[in-house]
Formats: sequence, structure tokens, C-alpha cells
Amino acid sequence: LDMEFTGLHSTFPQNSEPSLFDSPVERYLKARQSVQRFTVTQLGLAMFSNESSNKYVVHSYNFFLFPSFGVTDVEFTLSASSIRFLSHYGFDYNKFLKDGIPYMNEVQEKILSQHLLAGSWKVNSALDRDVLKKAIDEVTCWIASAGEEETMILQDLSGYQMFEVQLVLRQALQNVWTQPLGDKEVMVKKVSPQHRQLLENSRYDCCQKELILLSARGFTNLFQTLVKAKKPLVGHNMLMDLMHLHDKFYKPLPESYEEFKRNIHNLFPVLIDTKTVTKSLWKKCPFPRVSNLLEVYAVLCSSNQYPEDPACPVIALASDCSRYAEKKSPHEAGYDAFLCGSVLLKSAHLLLCRSTDDAVEADPSFSQYLSVLAECLNKVNFIRGGVSSINFCGEDAPCQYPPLLVVHVHGWPGLNERQIYQEFKALCRFDVRQLSKNQFILLSNKFKHVRRVLRDYRHHPHLRVSVYRHWRDSPPVSCLLQVSGIVALWSLLAFVLGGAP
Repeated sequence: LDMEFTGLHSTFPQNSEPSLFDSPVERYLKARQSVQRFTVTQLGLAMFSNESSNKYVVHSYNFFLFPSFGVTDVEFTLSASSIRFLSHYGFDYNKFLKDGIPYMNEVQEKILSQHLLAGSWKVNSALDRDVLKKAIDEVTCWIASAGEEETMILQDLSGYQMFEVQLVLRQALQNVWTQPLGDKEVMVKKVSPQHRQLLENSRYDCCQKELILLSARGFTNLFQTLVKAKKPLVGHNMLMDLMHLHDKFYKPLPESYEEFKRNIHNLFPVLIDTKTVTKSLWKKCPFPRVSNLLEVYAVLCSSNQYPEDPACPVIALASDCSRYAEKKSPHEAGYDAFLCGSVLLKSAHLLLCRSTDDAVEADPSFSQYLSVLAECLNKVNFIRGGVSSINFCGEDAPCQYPPLLVVHVHGWPGLNERQIYQEFKALCRFDVRQLSKNQFILLSNKFKHVRRVLRDYRHHPHLRVSVYRHWRDSPPVSCLLQVSGIVALWSLLAFVLGGAP
């Protein structure tokens, strides 16, 4: 699975970008705010079937998505950088806006269901209101002279408009009946009140509440099918994908990080993040340090990784999904989903080869691949934070980072975190947090950067950099020591001055 969004990290409120200081809970709450502001533009699914021997056939699909209007209008934010990025790779925004498949989560579906049952739904879109007005004008002009059982066709309707037009016409005119013709047309028939009553009680009526909800759910129907299938779900750096899946198709994201983890594990018991798998390859194999999905795929497809290995998985695109066999389409969701599954299979085979001294059997099964990936299962990569991965079926393991550095500022008043960051940016990358008025904490994920800063700032006139020591540099501890020192001094003076005559 792969997804594209209208944005990744919200700039509101400030300091919402990922930081090495983030605990999983802090990062989740930051990402939750972003997920609530942005929406999904495209979702890619690639289904891998082990048809024979070591051959896997892939059906890869793209779904352009656009939120259902339902009863309430939906608001979402566009990030200029994300829009420009996707445009550079040829993303079709017209298709996203005009032909995007609707979707809704359980809360939105419940609201729509209640309004349909009470007959209190209303049209929220200005465009839909114009379409409805045009349709009503056409039907009222036609029906005045139409004979019973005569029909007319309303054209150029799309999506939810097909239901809105029918519901409005049936509510306004007691002597008409409606029926959809294809995806964009509705037939209107003039009928007698008796005939109308019979049609309303028919179980074949396309405007029954269940059918309207089925249409409004749109892609959510397929999401529910994926949940029921309980197949391993594979992605690359997939935390944001999982959060959007939860928020858009299941339920609004909970405030509790632990509840989010439980919900996702119940929905998808087996998660595999190819970024986590790639990290495992770095540790166990002579594998280049590439993290970009397309680069990882290219390296795994090179002959250097599998010299004359007949057991290596053969991956073939199905005949009706062959476009990606002829052309690379990076950052198209369906193509990236295909890359994810391919990287998983090839990585698993490489790890299986390295895990045994004997030759790998001719047709290794997928269960063997899962067993060699056991330490990666349900561990989703955590980008620049307090843990290396989020464990969806257990406790998160903390990262082993280099020691913290503390910067003491002298004779350079008014410095803030941004200025400290700019000061060190040219030398290396640190995340910065202010400790006190003239003290800042630096955290890096590379030991060489720590050594470089300690060396290069040894004689700086205004900045003194040292390794952070909690007992010495923590403001609360420092304050406690100062108070304790004052109390001890006064006690000593009292003892000396108030001694025996």
C-alpha cells in the first residue's frame, strides 16, 4: 500500500515538525494534527499472488480519492510544497477533484444515516445546488405536458449528485419516479400516485438508505474488505499511511497513542514496513545505504545481490496491469505500492540466503520469508525521534543516540532556538531545545557530528559546548544544589555564631 496526501506536516501550530526529542506520544500528537488538516489524494494497492513455484503475479491499482460531501461539507488543507512535488511527478489534480472516489469513516456514516432516516439531509455544495436547480427546472417544465408513463433523461450528473437529484425530485413531486441509467444519467418517469406507492415499497429501489450509504462509503467498502482479509499489509515509512487509514476510513484518530496502536493492530495484525526491513539489511548484509524506495528497488534488482540464484522470487505484473513494466512512475501510489511489495520479497530472500549456510531450497515459501522477517513484523519506522520504530504489538524500544550537548551562551544576549540551529547547521544537523535563558540542548543522531562540534567550538568566544550532565546542567537540579548550599552555609554560620560561651 502507498498513499499520497495534500500535505505531510502542518505548520500550525508552531514547532509541529518532527524532532529527535520527540517521544512516540509527542510525535503521534503532532502527526494527528497534520492528518486532521490534510486529506488523501491517491491510494495505491498492489496485490501479490504466489501463483506457482517462486513466481509472484502482481495486480497494481491506483485510486483517486475525494471526501464524501454527505451531510456536512469537508474541509482540508493544501500544502504548497506537497502540491508542487506531486505536480512535478505528473499527478492529475483534475482527476482527483472531478472523479475522486468518495469515502467516509464510521462517525460520518452514522451522521449521514441518521439524517437519511429522519429525512433531514440537505445539499451543502454550491455546485450541487446549481445542478439540482437546473434538474428541477427541466422536470417541472416537462411534467406539465407529459403523459403518464412518459420519461425524460437528466444528464451529466456525477457521484453523490445521482442520489441528491432523485431524493429532491421525489420529495418535491408526488407524481414522478426516478431511476439511474449508468453512472451519469437519471431517468425521470411520470407516474400515478398508486403506481408511485408500489414503486416506493419495492426492494429494487436504488434510493434505499442502504444503497445511498453504500455509494457514499465509496472506497471505505474496499478498506473494509482489506480489514476482513487480514493479509499482511506492506508499506514504506508507513506511519502517516496508517494514521490516514484510521482517520479517513475507520474512526477519527483518538487522542490516546496507545489506543491508536491497539486499533491498528486489530485492523491489520501483520504490518511490514520496508524501511524497517532495509535497516535490517544494512546490519546483516553488505547492502548500500540507500533509503529512497526506488533506489532500494534498483539495488535489489541488480545482479550483484543475486548472482545466479534460481530460487530468487520472480515478480511479474499481470497482463491488465502491465504499464509499470514498461515505465517507471515514481510517487504514483500504485507504482510505489508495487515497489513496496517487490522490495519486501527480494529483501526477505536476501536475508533468508544470509541466514543459512546451506543453499536456499528451490521454492522458498512466503511463510519462510515471514519467519526470517520476524524481528521486523509490526515495527513501523519512526523518523528522527526517541525510538527507532513503533511496535504495534508491544513496547517501543528506545533509540541509542549520542550524548546530549549543552551550549552555554556568554556575551551574546537574546539568542533563540532558531538562531542556535542556524549557527550549527553549516557544520552538522542538530535538533535544539532551550534549557534556560542562556543554555540550549543539542541532540544529534550521529556520533561524528557530536565529536566535530566539541572539537570546533572548543575556543569559541561566546559559546561553550560540553557534554550534558544532568546533575550539573539541569536547571531544577542546579537550583536545588544552590538552595542546599545556602541552607548548609547558614546552618554552619548559626552553629559557629551560636556555639557555647
